[in-house]
Amino acid sequence: MSEIENIRQRSEIEEEERLSPYAAKSREAKRGRLEEECPIRTKYQRDRDRILHSKPFRRLKHKTQVYISPAGDHYRTRMTHSLEVSQICRTIARGLKLNEDLIEAVALGHDVGHTPFGHVGEEALRRIINHFEHNEQSIRILKVLAHEGNGLNLTEAVLDGILHHTGAGVPKTLEGQIVKTGDRIAYLCHDYDDALRAGLLTQSNLPENVKRMLGVKPSDMITTMVVDMIEASRGQDHIEQSSEINNAMQEFREFMFARVYNSETLREERRKGQYIVQALFEYYSRDISKLPENFLVWAGGNNIQAVVDYISGLTDNYAIELFQSLFVPRK
Repeated sequence: MSEIENIRQRSEIEEEERLSPYAAKSREAKRGRLEEECPIRTKYQRDRDRILHSKPFRRLKHKTQVYISPAGDHYRTRMTHSLEVSQICRTIARGLKLNEDLIEAVALGHDVGHTPFGHVGEEALRRIINHFEHNEQSIRILKVLAHEGNGLNLTEAVLDGILHHTGAGVPKTLEGQIVKTGDRIAYLCHDYDDALRAGLLTQSNLPENVKRMLGVKPSDMITTMVVDMIEASRGQDHIEQSSEINNAMQEFREFMFARVYNSETLREERRKGQYIVQALFEYYSRDISKLPENFLVWAGGNNIQAVVDYISGLTDNYAIELFQSLFVPRK
């Protein structure tokens, strides 16, 4: 055995010695298709790298988090959100001696199935075809569409964490459970930060219980919730929060939906985003030959699925440009 081949095995042994008994171990990870092991990286490290270097992840740079075409360069996108989720969740994992590589892979991949214009586009597709969930589309992208229709052949634990990062399901691993809550911590605090920057909110607008339990600065809020998760989950076979912090977080979430996500100020931009998604869907559904040919192959002859795959993968910028080229007369 070469010196290089020892690197992965050394990492796997270190995981066994260093991590909690409740942590997911790379040596035990399973893939859908068998493949030769990397001599240097563990399976979860390899999954993280595959996601990071993939086209779906790169597209997140130009996908909306909350603000469609914001006036400024410092608002979050899906990519910056995913990176921030990764950082928050790795901090929690380190405090609990869980697998940071698995955490990072799940966090980086959890939103690759988001449509252009964020939840606005997701809602538009859901109304058209009756069922569309971005977490399910993330799995389809990573298993089927990425890597020119070959998929990334990620491990079961990574796919499970991505699928169940939202909705009623609970991830099988503690690492996946951390991302499920850490995602919410990240988007609430960072969307609040962006709302402050946009002038939609001031710190005084926060409910009194939220201010008392979580604080008013985004960084303080994150620290409070991260420390609470570590303290509440230490020595447990599941991830949890204290009831006091969880209640405050739920109140914070309700406040953000009422004052930001469903605000009158953003309603017109949301309407425009939905209109673009609907118009593009109708255009390609009427003439499926207009789609790039690969999408028809990858959908296995299901025309609706091919249109959904194509539109959901568009960035905000490209969707707008496509709409203009198809429906707006040239000067």
